[in-house]
Amino acid sequence: MRVISRKRLKEAARTHGDLEGSLDAWYRITKSSEWKSLDAVRKTYPSADSVPPCTVFNIKGNQYRLIAKIEYRFGLVLIKHVLTHAEYDKGDWQK
Repeated sequence: MRVISRKRLKEAARTHGDLEGSLDAWYRITKSSEWKSLDAVRKTYPSADSVPPCTVFNIKGNQYRLIAKIEYRFGLVLIKHVLTHAEYDKGDWQK
């Protein structure tokens, strides 16, 4: 998969110092994947959820949420947000 953009991951890691390793692992695994559906994503990340039009990943033991739009046809993962669990629960990211 082609991940757009790693810059968002680096910014989130700077904001939340405890996230760097978890986000780097997510990036490397995702980059080497060839997902064609949510079922394929769930083989790698069983807790991934669909919140149309996005896919939500639990990061660092469910302390953070990575929200991405996946274009399976083109092999693209567009990172929208990296939020704490509390920020995610507020729902502002859906607006």
